[in-house]
Amino acid sequence: MSKTTTSTTKKKPARAQKSAYAQAGVDINLEATAIKSLIGNLTFRRKGACKMMGAVGHFAGLIDFGDMALALTTDGVGTKMLVADQQEDWSTVGIDCIAMNVNDLYVMNMEPIAFVDYIATDKLSIAKMAQIGIGLNEGARQANIDIVGGETASLRGLVNGLDLAGACLGMQKKEKLITGEKIAPGDVIVGVPSTGVHSNGLSLARRVVEKYADYDTKLKSKKTLGAELLTPTRIYSEVLKVTAKCTVHGMCHVTGGGLLNFKRLSGYGFVIDNPIKPPEIFGWMQKAGDLSDEEMYRTFNMGMGYAYVVPKKSAACVTKMVPGAQVVGKVVEEPGAWLGELEIT
Repeated sequence: MSKTTTSTTKKKPARAQKSAYAQAGVDINLEATAIKSLIGNLTFRRKGACKMMGAVGHFAGLIDFGDMALALTTDGVGTKMLVADQQEDWSTVGIDCIAMNVNDLYVMNMEPIAFVDYIATDKLSIAKMAQIGIGLNEGARQANIDIVGGETASLRGLVNGLDLAGACLGMQKKEKLITGEKIAPGDVIVGVPSTGVHSNGLSLARRVVEKYADYDTKLKSKKTLGAELLTPTRIYSEVLKVTAKCTVHGMCHVTGGGLLNFKRLSGYGFVIDNPIKPPEIFGWMQKAGDLSDEEMYRTFNMGMGYAYVVPKKSAACVTKMVPGAQVVGKVVEEPGAWLGELEIT
């Protein structure tokens, strides 16, 4: 893909019917429209010190704090909690909760420092809460953050089961912020492996497993589908060391929406033409669910959970510091996100 590529060479995905993810209950396009509708009404801006920096819409919101910038992000575990319920194992979902938050801070080179959790449930279980605490503690250890508080709400009639979410505070010197504004055509994309499905796309993953197999079905690796889907999200805590030594123009946490996440960084285009080989679970889901490449790469991370956008000369610096990292693509003039010649929309 390049600026001179003509429209006749682009491969546009068919849209004859709802995507499999939408049929599973998550319509990415509808979510984007709904979020724009929400953000369109967020017009008030604080008066006085400690104002918001920039616009709403990046991975984390920034706050002016003198020489420092603070950042806040919030996220949850989502329907991965239903897999934990099915497997009766809640010991790792706390890692997911913290990972989904701190990884969104790392993309702006923010150092996560403090976290609060929110648990909403129809009925409290002491055993389940203890296991969730184990995961939250391990996530805090990996990210080097304090869990400074939280809230537990019993909401029978409103909530069916248990939902785990949280919010994280990060900080960084203003001159060290990385917002993507330096990204330019000619930069390369260095992808970093994921640990699997992470905590996105589980509505579709569960639908495929429950329709075509069961959670005890074993992959060639001998790992069950249930265990594979519960593998906790990787916490990319090495980011701060990488940015201290390598020139980085932007970073991307590849979450729900797959490659579409790159479009949040810049108005330029992102072409993935040498993707990381996806772990076995993704190939199994694609084959079992008869899912297209476009569907897979707009729903899942497909083995790349994080990425650095760097000038060519810095690629070797990143790949040397991060095990498994590789150059997966490049930045081009034409806006969009591509898997080779296939545009992801």
